[in-house]
Amino acid sequence: MNLHELAPAPGSKKTRIRVGRGLGSGWGKTSGRGHKGQNSRAGGGVRTGFEGGQMPLYRRLPKRGFKNIFGKEYAEVNVCMLERFEDGSVVDAVTLVESGILKNVCEGVRILGNGEITKKLTVRAQGFTKSAEEKIKAAGGQIEVI
Repeated sequence: MNLHELAPAPGSKKTRIRVGRGLGSGWGKTSGRGHKGQNSRAGGGVRTGFEGGQMPLYRRLPKRGFKNIFGKEYAEVNVCMLERFEDGSVVDAVTLVESGILKNVCEGVRILGNGEITKKLTVRAQGFTKSAEEKIKAAGGQIEVI
């Protein structure tokens, strides 16, 4: 393939409609905007969500819940997912991403206690549940809270 052979996929590029170019074009005179009104004017039209003065949907619906802006979102990993690492290895956020267990680390990693672990691992994370802590220590591993 050469540079002069490159072309967009068929049907992906459309020529724009040139409006206001005479009666014979089919898009002359009012150019598809109709007669008079807010949408016929230059710069006219209404904002997104405007319902003609009626109380808009986003204001009619009740507001629910609370979003803590200071709350931290942790990436969660179950103990059973750590079984894939070799015996005696150190597991931290970087190794979890490299192994494909996590896509991104958010604001830290938290280890949950679902499943079983048999390997002796040193696990470094921002948080551990009590059950995860017990299972890792019972397998002969160590935990390090960062």
